[in-house]
Amino acid sequence: MNRTALYFTAPYQVELRTEELPPPEPGQVLVRALKSAISPGTELLIYSGKAPTDIPADTTIKDIKGNLRFPLKYGYSMVGEVVDVAKGGDASWIGRRVFVFHPHETLFWTDPEVLHPVPEGLGLENAVFLPLMETAVNFVHDAAPILGELVVVFGQGVVGLLTTSLLARMPLGYLITLVPFPLRREMSLAMGAQRSLDPSTDQAFEDLHSALREFDISGKADLVFELSGAPRALQQAISVTGFCGRIIIGSWYGVKRVTLDLGSDFHRARIRMISSQVSTIAPELSGRWTKARRLKVAWDWLARVRPSDLITRRLPFSEAPLAYNLLDKHANDHLQIILTYD
Repeated sequence: MNRTALYFTAPYQVELRTEELPPPEPGQVLVRALKSAISPGTELLIYSGKAPTDIPADTTIKDIKGNLRFPLKYGYSMVGEVVDVAKGGDASWIGRRVFVFHPHETLFWTDPEVLHPVPEGLGLENAVFLPLMETAVNFVHDAAPILGELVVVFGQGVVGLLTTSLLARMPLGYLITLVPFPLRREMSLAMGAQRSLDPSTDQAFEDLHSALREFDISGKADLVFELSGAPRALQQAISVTGFCGRIIIGSWYGVKRVTLDLGSDFHRARIRMISSQVSTIAPELSGRWTKARRLKVAWDWLARVRPSDLITRRLPFSEAPLAYNLLDKHANDHLQIILTYD
């Protein structure tokens, strides 16, 4: 039996390769792909050749193997249907719709313990957002917002928008986002931001400080999220953070270098920069929180937010190379692209 798999083969090149389906291990299940979501963050870093090649592709997802050196399979937002079980497997899985952290390919054997049944009534196009919603939950957990805080979010890609949607449901003092693309600013306001500004203009920062001065004389934020993936945004984040403020760095810059000026107000303002990454639970939370518990929260919020409205295009798996090109070259017009499988 054959399958078709997506491979990143060189910078700005992806290929669909037909290959033989490996034999299963005892107890495994066979999943037929239905829909998968392209990560506009990590996958585009790999696609553009800006991901470091000497680190493991992932340290927690069993179905993602090897490192980030070309050629490689990558992806982690897959919804499919269980169509068979191997010897010793549980036949009750057959016919169930499941989410799997797995690369883009049409058919694969995997262990039943990595399957996440799609909740009834949620819909597959909402379910493919599970990893990104879990990431947003993780950012909010690491930030620990306080009642009445002034919050700024740099970056309104899919994860940024989902983070905004969670923050907007909290009793904050004010919530401002910054993103250069008009479509994303519109979506940010729809997700609950009170203002969304273009950080490429000087006027944006004047407007930001003016808005925050209505709450605090400094005109600066208590809590800032840097989720843009743009190294220059971290310096901008520092510039809008107030005394003893916190910056949550959710961006992964890959091999892009970050140059910071820390010689002016950074030290005197006692600003804290906090790395946040979804692969683990923060030590201060691990006494009560597990990945399973956090995933349940992510499922619950997917049902509330219904992020399928963030899908800007659906393409058949056969047109996957076009999908990556659109996300890379036309970021203002495309936010989340979904691959569909026959």
